[in-house]
Amino acid sequence: SGAIDTWTAMLAPGQAFLAMPVEANRLYCYADLTASVTEDPTGRHLDGLLSLFAVFAEPVPSIFSALEDFDSIHFSPIEEIAVDTWVQGRVVLIGDAAHATSPNMAEGASMALEDALVLAHMLARHRSLAEALSAFSERRRARIRWVQERTHRRDRIRGLPVPLRNLALRMGGTALYRWDYRPLFEEP
Repeated sequence: SGAIDTWTAMLAPGQAFLAMPVEANRLYCYADLTASVTEDPTGRHLDGLLSLFAVFAEPVPSIFSALEDFDSIHFSPIEEIAVDTWVQGRVVLIGDAAHATSPNMAEGASMALEDALVLAHMLARHRSLAEALSAFSERRRARIRWVQERTHRRDRIRGLPVPLRNLALRMGGTALYRWDYRPLFEEP
């Protein structure tokens, strides 16, 4: 991981690159493009990946150059899932199956774990399955909506013209970060 020793995000016009260490000499990386591309534009070649993200300075080129193969790279469009009903009969959707958003808040796994904990709590607390599933949906809806709204707002900020985006993040980035995550420290 070398130069990356903490969660690191870099922005460029229409692009983002995120890296975080997962263990010694291993990184998890995420990159995105603001484009209507549905096919992998890299051609599954390192040169294609390097040219696609050439706007980023070090350590991004070194990270890409250190890739041993493309098998660990996944390309797909970012899709949001926002269904009105998470429960139908005895079936309940949780996590990204019910409420996937853009990954800019990195809350997908947390929301799925919270869903599972709240669902278990509601199943233990209510006598009937229908009551438990209804209570689960009711309890989770506001928190999920909060994350979706904040994700949309953060995506809009990322999409601002670069000078305006940089000014907004420089002047209010820390406050924005604290504001976006503050409610998530409360019990789900």
